[in-house]
Amino acid sequence: MDSLFRAGYIALIGPPNAGKSTFLNTVLGEKIAIVSPKPQTTRTSITGIYTTPEEQIVFLDTPGVHTPRGKLNRFLVDAAWAALGQAHGVLLFLDAAKYAGHDAALQRDMRPMVDRLQASGLPLALALNKIDLVKPKQLLLDLLAVCGQRWPDAELIPLSARTGDGIERILAVVRNFLPLSPPLFPEDQLSTAPVRFLAAEIIREKLFLALSQELPYHIAVDIEEWEEMPEHNQTLIHATIYAARSNHKGMIVGRQGATLKQVGQKARHELKQLLGTKVHLELWVKVREGWTEDGQFMTSLGLGA
Repeated sequence: MDSLFRAGYIALIGPPNAGKSTFLNTVLGEKIAIVSPKPQTTRTSITGIYTTPEEQIVFLDTPGVHTPRGKLNRFLVDAAWAALGQAHGVLLFLDAAKYAGHDAALQRDMRPMVDRLQASGLPLALALNKIDLVKPKQLLLDLLAVCGQRWPDAELIPLSARTGDGIERILAVVRNFLPLSPPLFPEDQLSTAPVRFLAAEIIREKLFLALSQELPYHIAVDIEEWEEMPEHNQTLIHATIYAARSNHKGMIVGRQGATLKQVGQKARHELKQLLGTKVHLELWVKVREGWTEDGQFMTSLGLGA
């Protein structure tokens, strides 16, 4: 092993929908974090492992940092900040398309973050994501200037996680945050997330994409049965979708079961790719009133972990 090899943890921190999960999937070349246009999609700290002959960067993809309302949101924000205790450096994501020309919104969303990041004492890089959506480019230059004043010691990196523009520079910068160390994980490992967790996340992503407004935030997915049948090259998965209100169940199922059927078809297709087997997927919808305020239940689902 090269004596100059570096390995360690980098926390991905930022407001909801800043593109952290898209960045992680692009870097790894594999989908391990679910993505949707809706904010606050990520509910747990998901580990993505990027390994080269020179370094192993273990990214911690965290829930979006925001001013929490309700116990579920407090769980999510606490999980994001907990990642700093494990990290050797921080990559702060900002949506450049959202903040360019909107200083007041930037100041508002950064308020919960500035003190915590400074108190951590960790080296910081700032990824200004979605630059491909910022026009005219002068707005991006102005945003870079504002961020440079707020974080004078941070490396500022324009980025498009969707196209990959800027990713190589980010990798070069955060590599220097890591200590000299042998690899922490096998070189072919991409994540520490169990495959059952990834399966539940795939189902939840399809629900996010199929349902509108606030409903997805009141839904959780639990894998209740998982049976591998190698003699048939098939995996049997039974998953329960929990709704927080009784009137949500019909919306999840849809007219004559159409919505649930669509979710199941799309999830099954992606699960087949993930597992490399045929998949028999059964989805059930149960109502658990007020689960988003039930800390013990949320812990049992692994939320915020």
